[in-house]
Amino acid sequence: MATAAVSAERENYLNKEYGIRSWLLTTDHKRIALLYLVSITFFFFIGGFMALLIRLELLTPAGDLVLADTYNKLFTMHGQIMVFFFLIPSIPATLGNFLIPMMIGAKDLALPRINLLSWYLYIAGGALMLYAMVEGGVDTGWTFYTPLSTAFSNTHVVEAGLAIFIAGFSSILTGLNFVVTVHRMRAPGLTWSRLPLFVWAHYATSVIQLLGTPVIAITLVLVVLERTLHLGIFDPNLGGDPLLFQHLFWFYSHPAVYIMILPAMGVVSEVLACFSRKRIFGYGAVALSSIGIAVIGFIVWAHHMFVAGISLYSALVFSILTYLVGVPSAIKVFNWTATLYKGSISFATPMLYALGFIGLFTIGGLTGLFLASLGLDVHVTDTYFVIAHFHYIMVGGAVMGYMAGLHFWWPKITGRMYPEWWGRLAALIVFIGFNLTFFPQFILGYMGMPRRYWQYPPEFQILNVMSTAGSTILAVGYLLPMVYFMWSLRYGKVVGDNPWGAAGLEWKTSSPPPTFNFDETPEVTWEAYNYDQIPVPKEAWLEQ
Repeated sequence: MATAAVSAERENYLNKEYGIRSWLLTTDHKRIALLYLVSITFFFFIGGFMALLIRLELLTPAGDLVLADTYNKLFTMHGQIMVFFFLIPSIPATLGNFLIPMMIGAKDLALPRINLLSWYLYIAGGALMLYAMVEGGVDTGWTFYTPLSTAFSNTHVVEAGLAIFIAGFSSILTGLNFVVTVHRMRAPGLTWSRLPLFVWAHYATSVIQLLGTPVIAITLVLVVLERTLHLGIFDPNLGGDPLLFQHLFWFYSHPAVYIMILPAMGVVSEVLACFSRKRIFGYGAVALSSIGIAVIGFIVWAHHMFVAGISLYSALVFSILTYLVGVPSAIKVFNWTATLYKGSISFATPMLYALGFIGLFTIGGLTGLFLASLGLDVHVTDTYFVIAHFHYIMVGGAVMGYMAGLHFWWPKITGRMYPEWWGRLAALIVFIGFNLTFFPQFILGYMGMPRRYWQYPPEFQILNVMSTAGSTILAVGYLLPMVYFMWSLRYGKVVGDNPWGAAGLEWKTSSPPPTFNFDETPEVTWEAYNYDQIPVPKEAWLEQ
């Protein structure tokens, strides 16, 4: 394995060509991944700023910071931007784009021009969403529930719906590219049983993107048509059925949860194996559980509709199926725990984020079982209990996994190391800030505080003050990595090709990688995660 240090003269994907034009017209999957990284980070901070305004409003029981209509728009735009323009593309479009070709020994994705087109579609959708926000926003909630969105709201529903429709094509094209690439471009010897679990997770995610995203796209088009042409599709006053919208919306939007979380699970598998210096326990079970999550995720959508008017028998069936979807997730958590057992564990920054993922995702998953229970869901639906559960999965899970992946592969992406001490501090701040923000919301929801309310009874204030304080700490934790990542681009220590001593083909090329990844197509003759054959690196940032 090559371990030579990076030199400024060595050709790589960053210095192959210079100038904005070379970036905007590139078909290099690594450069496109960085374009996504910048774009997604931009939307993350916009959505995060709206979240801070929401928490500041809820600092006091009275609505004394923004008007009620503005508050409705804040939580709507926060949800739409975070879900469709950050969480769904965050890991697949950035780390997936960058790593999958290298992980399977390919020179690029199978459809490089389609890959660039997907980024432009993402930018077009994002620009239209920003236009809707600047012109006055949307107040329907991120779910666009009808007939509010089609008949009563006088905000920019059409623009927001079309923005998500356009961004959906970006998601579809990315998923298509990954599926074709994994099927057609694996290196000789890289059988399905040797694929990294990161690739397995993205393959399952791509299946959901291909099968589910067209449903939400068409659903939003129907909302736009009903709103503009007054067709009777969802509005009961025109002969439509509002429950039909909810079925269509959640048929995509519950599997979309797994679009957000499955790639993070793939990251965690890579990080845990590396920093415990062990093969993943039960590799086959963990790989197949990703496919199981994708399949079962498509048949549990109506658990979002227990109080919407579906029959008791339907609700009972979906309740049982929802418990079933917890099985493959539990397989992953138990196998990760077994991987840690008797491992030679290093608490580097990526490992801290990965361990945080396991803890927070487990809490989110277990509270999801409460919501799968018909009797309990009736009482806590549309309360802050649901908000807390969702954020433990999405922020505590998906974002922790995203941060673990960024820190793990940052030396590969840039050829430089960030300051390890600051990385560990940021991971600790994020974990503390997150729990202080969202755990009180479980209690608030259990006590009956509804979500999306502008004001609340004074007896809820203490828990809301805790939550707002936690959100401030969490914001600091998210700002720190951006600062030291930027710092590392110029001042970070130049590292070798494999500073972590990690397994996988991506670590067998230079850091940063050359334009076409490999001079010669590699041949795989070893099993996945062969850490018993890889020496532990003697690097300063891994010293205990």
